[in-house]
Amino acid sequence: MEVYIPQNIAQAGKDYLTQKGYAIRIGTDSDEETMLREIGHADALLVRTAKITAKLMAADSNLKVIGRHGVGTDNIDLDYCRTHGIRVTNGPLSNTESVAEHTVAFILALAYHVLTCDDEVRKGNWDYRSHVNHVELYGKTVGIVGYGRIGSSVGKMLHDAFDMKVIGYSRHITQDSVPNYVEATRDLTYLLQNSDFVSLHVPGGKHTENLIGRKELSLMKPSAFLINCDRGSVVDERALHDTLAARNIAGAALDCLKDEPDPSPLLYDLPNIIFSPHCSAHTKESFDRMAIHAAQGIDDVLSGRRPEWAVV
Repeated sequence: MEVYIPQNIAQAGKDYLTQKGYAIRIGTDSDEETMLREIGHADALLVRTAKITAKLMAADSNLKVIGRHGVGTDNIDLDYCRTHGIRVTNGPLSNTESVAEHTVAFILALAYHVLTCDDEVRKGNWDYRSHVNHVELYGKTVGIVGYGRIGSSVGKMLHDAFDMKVIGYSRHITQDSVPNYVEATRDLTYLLQNSDFVSLHVPGGKHTENLIGRKELSLMKPSAFLINCDRGSVVDERALHDTLAARNIAGAALDCLKDEPDPSPLLYDLPNIIFSPHCSAHTKESFDRMAIHAAQGIDDVLSGRRPEWAVV
């Protein structure tokens, strides 16, 4: 059986598939036109960020399963998969630590003005040390919006390393479901009002689109920072721009933006924000796990087993 992989993956995932006896075919590009030419009669798709539309899936009457390289499945038309019996799997354990560590790196960079300090030293402004005011993490409060695998890992890192207070938010969270160092809440307003750092870890989709908008940003402390290593759609970028420009919050760090890979440059001219190109999961270790876990899901379905991480 054949597995079509529009965007190349780590060798570990390809080795897993070939050792299981699958033929693999690596695509040349991830735009729809190219994939329509290349998909052929593949039994499975192993997908990274390529947009998998109903039109694409309809072109392959042999398609049985899509293995998502990573966690989010908002790039796959899940409704079409449900109505046409196409299984979808993902790898929810594959990038937890990588994204959590990237989040902590962002928090440290914001608190200690790392990028600004670097820039000033390069410009010869050693006197900048007399003007910068860093923020200690010790004893501060981090509010984690979406207290799941990644969010809970962020909370543990910050609590264990810096003795930070942790507020965990989700719609169904209970106090007895979290460690004793976490204050559980279903009240987003409470979290925003009481956090020094707000870190976003909710799934993408229509239910979380613009979850953090003008109203929510207005609830944050003027000294607080917003961190998004999640999905660009979760934050209203115009509202964030206006809030940062007015210095109504201290700063932000974003690993993702709307309309990737060609996002609006709306936020680029602000000095109190830092970016990375949606790469928080891009460690060697995480890439290996994402490739292998997606391959495992494909093999489970094509071998007639129930996949460990079934989405559809």
